[in-house]
Amino acid sequence: MPGRKSSLLYWAISWLSWPVLLAVCLAITGWGFSLDQPVIYFNFAYFGLAVSLFLLERFMPHERLWLDYDGQLLSDIGHTLLSKGTVQGLFIFGGLIGLADFLEASEEARSGPWPHHWPMVLQIVLALIFAELFLYWAHRIAHEWYPLWRFHAIHHSVGRLWIFNAGRFHFFDSLVSILVGIMPLIMLGATAEIIQWLSAVTAFIGMLTHCNVDMRFGPLSWVFNTPALHRWHHSRDLREGNRNYGENIMMWDIVFRSYINPSHRPPVNIGTSDSIPANFFRQLTWPFVRAVRDGKVADPRS
Repeated sequence: MPGRKSSLLYWAISWLSWPVLLAVCLAITGWGFSLDQPVIYFNFAYFGLAVSLFLLERFMPHERLWLDYDGQLLSDIGHTLLSKGTVQGLFIFGGLIGLADFLEASEEARSGPWPHHWPMVLQIVLALIFAELFLYWAHRIAHEWYPLWRFHAIHHSVGRLWIFNAGRFHFFDSLVSILVGIMPLIMLGATAEIIQWLSAVTAFIGMLTHCNVDMRFGPLSWVFNTPALHRWHHSRDLREGNRNYGENIMMWDIVFRSYINPSHRPPVNIGTSDSIPANFFRQLTWPFVRAVRDGKVADPRS
């Protein structure tokens, strides 16, 4: 391994894999939009990203211990399917069963201030920045207010990070994120295409963020949510774990002073102190059972 890490190929992949994979996924999705087939091309790009990262996790893992089986694969897949991959599910929903048609049909009736005359790229950037403000505070409140933490804790109950727990969210936690991130854009008059682009970008960055690949980022971590930043967010130490709340970009973490990016290696022993059951179905009911058992709003972690 030391010899491999010192090779030019390893060095090049570690620096280029994150931006190149994201750029390729966005290019494929953009191609799909140009052909009026965004959902098909998005899913093709998403599947290709998953395969690429799965192979990279074995060729150059950030943490080799995280390659060991933790007994949570079925739970990871179950939560991903039930929550429909968080915002990825909204993308599929919007493309296949009506949200996109609803937005386009009601576009003329809306008088929102969304800048439709801007170039599409600038509209997507604006959507990322604006939606991220609401996603940031929804995520931060889910950490700092225990009634919502009960649901979000399911995501943090893993002992390793890899591509299969990128979509591991309790369905209620996922629903809150979707509504908080998307509804303000709809109210402003953003089109279905903007909503779909936001959903696609979030899905790609979400998988990249959770991958167990030894990557280098440099200044990218000042702009985007990278695996290097998100590993601190999964720390058991709340002084580290209650940081880096951004979904896609780190702008609001910097503004609200929750950004950290220490130079030393993040902790390997990640997770939460809450006693989350290992069974998928018990994980679904755990937040409700815990709420009844607590009988109060007080945070037992404090």
